[in-house]
Amino acid sequence: QVQLVESGGGSVQAGGSLRLSCAASEYIVSRYHLGWFRQAPGKEREGVAGITRGGIPLYADSVKGRFSISKDNAKATLYLQMNSLKPEDSGIYYCAAGLTVWGTLLSLDSYDSWGQGTQVTVSS
Repeated sequence: QVQLVESGGGSVQAGGSLRLSCAASEYIVSRYHLGWFRQAPGKEREGVAGITRGGIPLYADSVKGRFSISKDNAKATLYLQMNSLKPEDSGIYYCAAGLTVWGTLLSLDSYDSWGQGTQVTVSS
């Protein structure tokens, strides 16, 4: 069973920064592709960033240049550094893990396991 536990969410003013973490196992972090998704109230869950087993990232256009995804295999942790935050970045952020990519790393179908989510609120 894949367990993913997010942390690092909170409230911040526009322009601020947050770093999200997702704790897993070393096996998962090194052998699965990983991703971050977010869901705002009344909206569908959307892919924010993904990273391949080999460490190649992919970003949604809305966060390019502001967010950075990374992972530390030894610490068994996935990260999402979020800078220049905007109110529209608010939502629940989920980390996810998968073995097969269906479409892109930002596709929901590419992931089999999900964390419980962490809330990010950006005020203007």
